[in-house]
Amino acid sequence: MREPDDLSFDAATAVRCTGSPGLFATDVHELWTVGDKPNGGYLLALLGRAAGIVGRGDDHPDWEVVSSSITYVRPPDLGPATVHATLLRRGRSAAHVRAVLVQGGTDLVDAVFVLAELPAEGIVRYDAIGPLRSPDPDQCVRLPPKMPGGVHVGIMEVLDLRLDPATLPLADPHPPADAHAELRGWTRFADGREPDPLSLLMTVDAIPPATFRIGSTGWVPTLQMSSYVRARPAPGWLGIRMTAGLVAGGMVDETCVLWDSRGHVVAQSMQLARVRFADGA
Repeated sequence: MREPDDLSFDAATAVRCTGSPGLFATDVHELWTVGDKPNGGYLLALLGRAAGIVGRGDDHPDWEVVSSSITYVRPPDLGPATVHATLLRRGRSAAHVRAVLVQGGTDLVDAVFVLAELPAEGIVRYDAIGPLRSPDPDQCVRLPPKMPGGVHVGIMEVLDLRLDPATLPLADPHPPADAHAELRGWTRFADGREPDPLSLLMTVDAIPPATFRIGSTGWVPTLQMSSYVRARPAPGWLGIRMTAGLVAGGMVDETCVLWDSRGHVVAQSMQLARVRFADGA
């Protein structure tokens, strides 16, 4: 297992060839976590790295993950694991790869990726996504590595996440009736690493749940998430907005949008997660 002081994104998502085609060794890092569980976006990026190795082949070295769908069957333990990556199809314009994280002979996290050419800047014909509307990063509040309730959030030690003061998570389990389930602000790696397409897979799930604004408590475990990488990000801060749609039946759908420093949408995600409230309703 890697040394605990190696905290970089590239080290935390590293996979090692084993000599068997499509089989990689890896380690689930102890700091890229929420509580004692690995962050879902971090696991997506780890699997995406393996999928990229298998999906590009010799003819398309510049292809990146442009789409992913991931199912979290069970949270893996921190420590050694293997990734099984299977090429489902490779055509002239895209490749499809399935990647599964395995520990103790059990499939724990299962994802399907699409790899294709990714533009540095796509031509926008239509855009119905509302603007970020957040103050500049120096006017926002950096989140400490703790959630409301005291849960340690390891990823906040390796990320610099700053939220608009108007959307800071509330510690009050009984928020006002007009509270809106939305968080927005800015994020970047704390070590200065610039964003790239692979890191966007992690970043779309590296913000607290929007339901913290309406009184949810504890961990909000993701069941399934679909993500899209739309363009190569420019260097600098990433704008980030997480919003909740319907909260019902103990579950919530949440949508995340990322903008790069040029103001261009570079990634999106939608996930279904479990959620709970102090009143038990």
